[in-house]
Amino acid sequence: MDPQVVAAIIAAIVSVLTLIGTLAAQYFGRRATSRDTEKTLEEQGKHLDRTLAQQRDQLDQTLREQRDQLDRTLAEQRTRTLNERFATAASQLGSDRPAAVRLAGVYAMADLADDWEENRQTCVDVLCAYLRLPYEPDPGDEAPAAMRLEFRASQEVRHTVIRAITGRLKKGAAVSWQGLDFDFTSAVFDGGDFTFAEFSGGVVCFDGAQFSGGTVSFRDAEFSGGTVSFVDAEFSGGTVRLDHAKFSGGGVRFIRARFSNGTVSFGGAEFSSGEVSFGLANFSGATVSFDGAGFSGGQIGFTFARFSGGEVGFDGARFSGGEVGFDGARFSSHTVSFGHARFSGGTVSFRGAEFSGGTVSFGGGQFSGGTVDFNGAQFSGGTVDFEGTQDWSCPPQFDWDASGAPPGNVILPVDAGRSS
Repeated sequence: MDPQVVAAIIAAIVSVLTLIGTLAAQYFGRRATSRDTEKTLEEQGKHLDRTLAQQRDQLDQTLREQRDQLDRTLAEQRTRTLNERFATAASQLGSDRPAAVRLAGVYAMADLADDWEENRQTCVDVLCAYLRLPYEPDPGDEAPAAMRLEFRASQEVRHTVIRAITGRLKKGAAVSWQGLDFDFTSAVFDGGDFTFAEFSGGVVCFDGAQFSGGTVSFRDAEFSGGTVSFVDAEFSGGTVRLDHAKFSGGGVRFIRARFSNGTVSFGGAEFSSGEVSFGLANFSGATVSFDGAGFSGGQIGFTFARFSGGEVGFDGARFSGGEVGFDGARFSSHTVSFGHARFSGGTVSFRGAEFSGGTVSFGGGQFSGGTVDFNGAQFSGGTVDFEGTQDWSCPPQFDWDASGAPPGNVILPVDAGRSS
């Protein structure tokens, strides 16, 4: 082959290889440059993200601090406002203020209690304390007009306090005060409406309270939790109604309560659980009625109660469960009636009771079940009358002497056998 041709071919091949090398170098160079660019852009993006995240965190922190500061400021302002409202309402309740101002104070304090949950109990304590203040009795119609008007105005303020409280103890109240403590120790009640109030928690104290006039109603009230106490309360006039009240939990105590005048009615009340105690209560006057009450559960105690006057009625009461105790009770005068009462379940105990006067009547009663226990009872006077009972199929238990003859003052149904 011609050397010139060979040289030309070689030159062409070299040119092609050179071109290929150049193109390859350019290609890989561009790829490296692209990778570097992407890496740079990626690093720049990450740096930007970090910068933005830091700025966002700083902004969030600033906003949180500002929000917290605003919340603290608003809370402090709210607390100052509430404290100012409290001071104003409390000052309006001063005994030296006109009745109209005190009425405004009652409403202001009650509204404040609705708004101020964390100090609601304190507001309620102030309202209860108002009821515990000294209270002059009704001066009567012959007193000067100014004195009568002053009494009625003061009475209206007190009754308004009671309405403010009871309205918030009823089911469906816009703001409920159930579960709070209410201290009415030694307060005087000459009226007041606790109808449909629900005592479902806390401690409600009527210890030493005086029910001396007017009508105080607990009709259809529910005692389902907490403790309600009438220890040493005095029922000396007027009317106290607990008709159809429901005692289904917690404890209600009438220990050493004195029923000396007026009327107290538990008619149709339902005792289904919990504990209700009339221990050492003194029924020396007044008319106390448990007519139609239902005793179906729980523990109801009249232990060592004294029935020495007035009239106490359990007419038509239903003893169908639980425990009702008259252990050690003393029946010394007047009348206690269990007429048409039904003893169908549970335990009713008169163990150790003393019947020394007056009349205790079970006429028309039905002894069809449960246990009615007179073991250890002493029949030394008065009359205990079972004559005319409608059902004697499960008679009471007595521990009379071996002859089986009842004491002369105990009248059994005709043809009734001895029970022991």
